[in-house]
Amino acid sequence: MPDGFEQFAETRQFPTTSWTLIVNTRHPQGEVSREALGALCTRYWYPIYAFIRRKGLDSEQARDSTQDFFAALLEKDYLADIERARGKFRSFLLASVSHFLSNQFDARRALKRGGGHRPLALELETAEGVYRMESAHSLTPDALFEYRWATSLLDRALQRLRASYAGDDFDVLKPFLLGEAARGESAGAAQRLGMSEGAFKVAVHRLRKRYREILQTEIAETVDDPAEVEGEIRYLLAALVRGTERSL
Repeated sequence: MPDGFEQFAETRQFPTTSWTLIVNTRHPQGEVSREALGALCTRYWYPIYAFIRRKGLDSEQARDSTQDFFAALLEKDYLADIERARGKFRSFLLASVSHFLSNQFDARRALKRGGGHRPLALELETAEGVYRMESAHSLTPDALFEYRWATSLLDRALQRLRASYAGDDFDVLKPFLLGEAARGESAGAAQRLGMSEGAFKVAVHRLRKRYREILQTEIAETVDDPAEVEGEIRYLLAALVRGTERSL
């Protein structure tokens, strides 16, 4: 088991989980619910948009439906008939948006009746451009959702890793994390950082270890049981491979 995971398993205390965010969207204090909704939107809006587009809706319909889906999360009893199966938030959210689409007419009418809540501004102006650049054109809606879920999660982990490094150190080390560096480039990179090659190898090892820990933490926020983290990592990596292979 990778270093650092024992601590996660023993404490079972993770950062604010996605399950908690769902609960907090219905918090009686408006500021709490708005912050929770904003966090959900930031993390998950594009996988949902891509899923809706792949379902056959045009770009304008998909933008509206994505906004309306997040707005629906503020409704007290919306999703009440969807069982929160213990386990993966990914599966729950996919079932939720599928449920929303199948009942969209009634859901929109209910939102209008109650005045509706337009959620925090999403980057939907750029969504269609990103969607049209999708390489995984042959993926099913569910598979595209999982592919984009995985890429979004890895991007968040990379951003958190970058934030822990000062100056340009991360940019020098990053190619060695992602396997982008060519053979023999470590000597030049070590020189740029003022390190010996031995010290540079240690720095790369620590970078990879830290990335793994951050990735575990990100995934731990979306599952109920720490024992599911490693399996979810394997599943999402497989989703990435499937998406890449289908785009070739």
